[in-house]
Amino acid sequence: MLPVESLSDFELQQLLAYGDKAAYNELYARYLVPVSRLMQKYLHSAVLSGDATHDVFIKIWNKREQLKDIQLFKAYLFTMSRNLALDNLKTAFRTETAISQISASITEYRNTVEEDRLTKEYLLFIENTLATLPQRSREIFALCREQGKTYDEAAKELGVSRNAIKNHMVLTMKVLSSKVESELGISLSVLLAIVFKH
Repeated sequence: MLPVESLSDFELQQLLAYGDKAAYNELYARYLVPVSRLMQKYLHSAVLSGDATHDVFIKIWNKREQLKDIQLFKAYLFTMSRNLALDNLKTAFRTETAISQISASITEYRNTVEEDRLTKEYLLFIENTLATLPQRSREIFALCREQGKTYDEAAKELGVSRNAIKNHMVLTMKVLSSKVESELGISLSVLLAIVFKH
């Protein structure tokens, strides 16, 4: 039999469908970097991207028997990767890490000359939505995300509890998510995927 390095993706996926670990390792080696780049494009976080990339290849192994019926492994892999990235966005934007990343992305794209019209419109929508929040919520958001202060630091500066800071931030994300869904007709994760496409 030829060495796995010389086999096509289709040949490798057929072997993998029957549990061939060498075929799996070769496909992993071929596509680790492309999948990792795709995850980074959507998730904008080394930690989230690394975890998501790892999850993709675990799913490939766990669903290996399905590969017998797949015609194009690369298309199958990238579709799976994109779907997993969007699922991770939905989950991630309920966390403090994701709240931080959305603010960082707004700042990043605000300074990017090559912003396309759609990205500009969506970013303006996000900023206008944030502007409708109570003064204290905007103040806390600015301290935690634009100035990079921790919840504890913001709490100390404003003379309130850490829990109060967290509650304001959770409220901010709920308002943003609700406005995006009701006024744009898409989920927050889809909006962010569009914004992050560069």
